Amino acid sequence: MTNSFYLISDTNRNSKKIRSHVLKKIKITSIKKSKAIIVIGGDGFMLHTLKKFHKAKKSFYGINSGNYGFLMNKFSKKNLYDYISKIKPVQIHPLVMSVERKKGYKKNSIAINEVSILRQSKQAASLKIMNGKKTVIKKLISDGVLISTPAGSTAYNLSAHGPILKLNSKKLAITPISPFRPRRWKAKTVSDKSKILIFNLNDKKRPISAVADNNEVRNAKKIKIEINKKIKFNLLYERNNSLNKKIKIEQLRKETFEK
Repeated sequence: MTNSFYLISDTNRNSKKIRSHVLKKIKITSIKKSKAIIVIGGDGFMLHTLKKFHKAKKSFYGINSGNYGFLMNKFSKKNLYDYISKIKPVQIHPLVMSVERKKGYKKNSIAINEVSILRQSKQAASLKIMNGKKTVIKKLISDGVLISTPAGSTAYNLSAHGPILKLNSKKLAITPISPFRPRRWKAKTVSDKSKILIFNLNDKKRPISAVADNNEVRNAKKIKIEINKKIKFNLLYERNNSLNKKIKIEQLRKETFEK
């Protein structure tokens, strides 16, 4: 790997401070000539950047300037080039969400963490969920449902009491949000080869939104969700701060809390 990188930074005060330091330590080049993209910001900014530049086929090294920074590395004043040149990338694949809102209308979006199906009004959503031709649940009355990747299983999915998935589990999580009927319907895990279909059973009275990470489509009638193995994101993490390690830590925290 050469010592030339492409740099993109959020605009908050802390990001600007880190950016100023990084610019003194490494050589910045065009995205075409770079071997990796350095991203300074929080998880939301990283998700936005991954989607924006996924066709560039570069590795991404995140430096956290936000709060938790699950997808990021901690800022260090040590030699970034030495760090990045020795790191093996972690490869993840996103979900692809296809939304039908009305006849002839389709909207496609990608999600790295999860697809959220959310009620759009004061009334709960009424949903049917299928995995291919198999019915997962015939009628779910709830605030919504999440379809989560392993990388996103410790985010919104965990807050909704969904399972934490190992990065290499080859699974997706289907997690209800505040289920009302059936009240005790719990999260399920399915193969990452699944083609999940979600139908709004009452789109006139109970409208829903479909959200791929932070990209929302309102008044959804039918949503198709599946992993796209053709799209690959290569994320770079320091050895003691790997994505696998972060997931394991969250798993231990959950087990300790449940005891």
